[in-house]
Amino acid sequence: MENMKEWEGFQGKIWKEEINVCNFIQKNYKPYEGDSSFLIGPTEATTALMKIVEDLSRKEQEAGGVLDLDTKIVSTITSHKPGYLDKNLEKIVGIQTDKPFKRGMYPYGGIRMVEEIAKAYGYTVDPEVSHAFRDYRKTHNQGVFDAYTEEMRAARRSGIITGLPDAYGRGRIIGDYRRIALYGVDALIAAKEASVSLRCGGEMSDNVIRLLEELHEQLRALNELKELGAMHGFDLSRPAATAREAFQWLYFGYLAAVKEQNGAAMSLGRTSTFLDIYIERDFDRNIITESEAQELVDHFVMKLRLVKFARTPEYNALFSGDPTWVTESIGGMGVDGRTMVTKNSFRFLRTLDNLSSAPEPNLTVLWSENLPNEFKRYCAAMSIKTSAIQYENDDVMRPRWGDDYGIACCVSAMRIGKQMQFFGARANIAKALLYAINGGVDELSKVQVAPKFQPVSTEYLDYDDVMDKFKTMLDWFAALYVNTLNVIHYMHDKYFYERIEMALHDTEIMRTMATGISGFSVAVDSLSAIKYAKVKTVRDKNGIVEDYIIEGDYPKYGNNDERADAIAVNLLKMFMSKVKRTKTYRNGKHTTSILTITSNVVYGKKTGNTPDGRRSGTPFAPGANPMHGRDAHGALASLTSVAKLPYSYSQDGISNTFSIVPAALGRDESAREQNLAAMLDGYVRNGGHHLNINVFNRETLLDAQAHPENYPQLTIRVSGYAVRFTTLTKEQQDEVISRTIHDKVAA
Repeated sequence: MENMKEWEGFQGKIWKEEINVCNFIQKNYKPYEGDSSFLIGPTEATTALMKIVEDLSRKEQEAGGVLDLDTKIVSTITSHKPGYLDKNLEKIVGIQTDKPFKRGMYPYGGIRMVEEIAKAYGYTVDPEVSHAFRDYRKTHNQGVFDAYTEEMRAARRSGIITGLPDAYGRGRIIGDYRRIALYGVDALIAAKEASVSLRCGGEMSDNVIRLLEELHEQLRALNELKELGAMHGFDLSRPAATAREAFQWLYFGYLAAVKEQNGAAMSLGRTSTFLDIYIERDFDRNIITESEAQELVDHFVMKLRLVKFARTPEYNALFSGDPTWVTESIGGMGVDGRTMVTKNSFRFLRTLDNLSSAPEPNLTVLWSENLPNEFKRYCAAMSIKTSAIQYENDDVMRPRWGDDYGIACCVSAMRIGKQMQFFGARANIAKALLYAINGGVDELSKVQVAPKFQPVSTEYLDYDDVMDKFKTMLDWFAALYVNTLNVIHYMHDKYFYERIEMALHDTEIMRTMATGISGFSVAVDSLSAIKYAKVKTVRDKNGIVEDYIIEGDYPKYGNNDERADAIAVNLLKMFMSKVKRTKTYRNGKHTTSILTITSNVVYGKKTGNTPDGRRSGTPFAPGANPMHGRDAHGALASLTSVAKLPYSYSQDGISNTFSIVPAALGRDESAREQNLAAMLDGYVRNGGHHLNINVFNRETLLDAQAHPENYPQLTIRVSGYAVRFTTLTKEQQDEVISRTIHDKVAA
């Protein structure tokens, strides 16, 4: 690549010779170890735009959750004319459709889903669109159900596997949107054309044929991206020349992605440190002020908050609160020992003040003990104030992924532009334990879902007997789960390929196959009860175990009791050992997460009584959390138990949603900030991977439930992402209220 005039003032050589954003950042960013005193409040333009957004948000809620829905135009990168909040005020422009809060239509995933969504909100899909996607254009959903076996369908119906992305975009693929700002689209096109040339002339195997087709799809998407820029009056063919252009170019890449895909998690990546380089260069040139820099960040984040997808009521029950998981990863340490915290790290968190607290983007701080103390204090202060930030252990992830990884969805790390994820659903491991006890018969429907295995025949559950049967059941379950995901991702690549996101990746990439666990603490406590107490079975007239009577007590997961915690660690290792036995589509690396989103409520509904004493239909704990109220020995004991789960066996992430009352952190604001930062240091030091932090009193949630009009901005962390509490259903609010809210640090 020739030296571009837009690169004047930037240092380094390697990134100029190849697509290498990581090298550019390492050579040009300025670590910041100062405090937050430089930060500035919102400009008049920002305040005026937020008033428009707040008015539209109120109208959307009054309309039942969807203000407007496109039923005629299929959403593509260039499908809609430019839309604006107020063109004269916006420093960053572009929205998904032609009007703010108008949700797009994505029928490539499945036309029936689109029609169901429209009907649920009082709309009707244009008959010509329905005709085209029912009769002429096969969808991802049709392909998946053509290939599903009856066993897969039965598991899906029973809820032992739930949340499969078989009708919508899979998400969890992070395009390196920074490449557009640094190189311009023409350079990216040239690099992809070179990749095509390298693969022509040799053996035309199925892998080569597929890759060549995908590369040409990527090239078409890059040309459409240039057209998207031109529609708004910008030339994306060249690199960005200023900070404002860098924000705009990068945002157009993300906008193209969300115009083309309705993925379950359309994460942003790791952009704040990259964008700070452009701001600092503009400071050196005296062409920007701190107020203007903060305004760029505010308007950029405001646009990220406007990303919306139309979802079915069933989807909303699983993933409540209208989340898009626009995850932005902030901070962390460089592999060279320098902090990657910049002034922009502070500015992004400052949006929680300037724009008010909100769930999106999903602000994620990559926490290290070595982060600057002033940044730690500021993070703690904003968490106490807003409960809108999550934290992930950079000291655990950096050795595996380097210092240019980002978080996809909630907790999943991947190297930006060099790695993608095949993601899908959750394995209900608590229900699998019940299947082991009943020989593969579903405890609720009484249908034989798994193959017929020998059920437990004794009146009292014997630990060794149950474990033998559980291991056999997991052999079947893990294989079925991975094979189901293989079907989904084969069809997704075929019928709903992420052209622009993959165009912003290297041609040769690493793929992971991300499984997930739900009902983790229920299974752990159930096994602990069987091992350390006496659990008597209660059977129906056909001999199927439908309830349990516990005689005596047992150690509960979440209290730093090694007896229970060892069961948890062994269960995770056992599940992963089973998952790895089944070959994955495109040789994806097997990973798993312990993560449920808000679907812990739905999973609980689909699961009967369990040997830990949990009643049928009761929600699971979220993610890797102990069951509600069972972590009774204080905050530190609960954190210590979860931190024992080894990241090496769960590299897709271990989600822990933690709530504590303000008074438990200290008597005054300064003490609370210091103690919360110290608590995070200790959790990271012990190996804990992820932590959602909520700081509130239960009474606040109860009052918000009774008087939602008084709490329009109340944001809480639920399980890897944040929501506005008042947007949750009554059932989900009740579940959140019932969770452990620690009132003491130690017992």
